[in-house]
Amino acid sequence: MKEEQSVISVISYHKTEKIIKYNQQKYVKTQHCLRLYKDRVQSASHQFDLENINDMSYRPFTDAGLLYLHTNQGVFAYEVNGDPDHFINSYKRLKCFIK
Repeated sequence: MKEEQSVISVISYHKTEKIIKYNQQKYVKTQHCLRLYKDRVQSASHQFDLENINDMSYRPFTDAGLLYLHTNQGVFAYEVNGDPDHFINSYKRLKCFIK
């Protein structure tokens, strides 16, 4: 377990899950936070060490956008409503010190 550190940047994201109950299909949208620390990025269900993240990118859409984490485990997409520039720029500044 990592020792507790200060959060450098936070961006909220939505996760949409399809649930089938009593032969009815519903979509449930929950809100979570993506947190950037000096050594990792942490979501509700994943933790990525900064050295294992190769890049971050963003693709805007009409009502939201997708923030992509390009990792050594694959690409992970997070649906964000706000502008992720601060989060991405904070990551890029940290990444310069790791290389």
